[in-house]
Amino acid sequence: MADLKSLEHPTLKVPYEILNKKFRTAQKTLDREASHVQQAAREIEETISSGNVKAKDITSLLGGMVEKLQVLKRKAEESISEELAASNVCKRRLEHLKERDTLTSTGTISHGAANQWKRKRLDRMMVEYFLRNGYYNAAITLAERSDIKDLTNIDIFLTSREVEKSLANHETQKCLLWCHDNKSKLRKLKSNMEFNLRIQEFVELIRTDNRMGAIKHARKHFSSFEEEHLTTIQQVMALLAFPVSTEISPYKALFDESRWDTLIEEFRQENYRLFQLASQSVFTVALQAGLSALKTPYPLTPLIYIYILCICYSENSENRNPACPVCQPCLNQLAEPLPFAHCSQSRLYCHISGLPLNENNLPMMLPNGYIYGEQALEQMAKENNGQIICPKTKEIFPFKKVEKVYVM
Repeated sequence: MADLKSLEHPTLKVPYEILNKKFRTAQKTLDREASHVQQAAREIEETISSGNVKAKDITSLLGGMVEKLQVLKRKAEESISEELAASNVCKRRLEHLKERDTLTSTGTISHGAANQWKRKRLDRMMVEYFLRNGYYNAAITLAERSDIKDLTNIDIFLTSREVEKSLANHETQKCLLWCHDNKSKLRKLKSNMEFNLRIQEFVELIRTDNRMGAIKHARKHFSSFEEEHLTTIQQVMALLAFPVSTEISPYKALFDESRWDTLIEEFRQENYRLFQLASQSVFTVALQAGLSALKTPYPLTPLIYIYILCICYSENSENRNPACPVCQPCLNQLAEPLPFAHCSQSRLYCHISGLPLNENNLPMMLPNGYIYGEQALEQMAKENNGQIICPKTKEIFPFKKVEKVYVM
């Protein structure tokens, strides 16, 4: 359950935020349409109370009210349909996460079903990783083949892709529309996205030598940001006095084309914050946690080697464990900047059998210094007429030369 709480937060949070947004939008829409109906009703009452009413006037007013009621009904049906679709996504994801508890609470665990659930979760993580890194076609294909589209956040990433494309083309309209659609939430997050977009529009007007247009733009849009960003606005307005080719800082940076890349990255992070997504994908976090837990620091001597299942950064590649993910070349490089595993209490395992070394399976040392479990060595001796073959060096020793090792 702990890993579900830590890794599956976005699985439920994103559809909840979408449902919450649709509810608030529907509420505003219905309030607006209801006010139109009330206004039409007041007009009818005023016309009737004025006296000398003509039938055609009442007919016209009633027709207008019926039209407004039909609009209200249509908007209500559309809102209910959208909210039901969003709530069904929440329900589907919650049921998917509950499947794991169902598998473990019955007492008899079906390994096939458990592995299928884990595979589905891995596919979900991979879909999110692909989306974050721009592999949209791969993400969609994997989601469709695994039948997990409702369990992923593909829609919000596809929306963000369109905004990022427009910013890459030096266009701000789609991003400004996104800011308008999420205005109340972005205000709570104290986002500067819209302000930075307006600055960029101002810069582009100056770049095209439309300085009068830039002044009009500043008067129209900068006034609403004066309270929080007055110093920045004053600095930006100073661009009017400089040529585009200026080398003076900070005005040179404001004219730099790389500001568009900065806006793309800022939008990406604001979009994550809007839906309470972490800056890193769940797959990346899980991979880093697993690699760090398995990562061991130093190449050790043969005497101690058996106590550590893998020596991930040994200069001698033969000392690395082929079964250890961190010892694999590609993952070994990924794990290099990560912290080493912290183990407050050592657990010793036999390299042959994989069983723990304890009072029931004493550690036994061969004459060449390698240590293995007593049970595995006894079994090997029975199968080889009392002889022990060291798995590491292939040396052969009689079982009577094996000595006990005492661990402090």
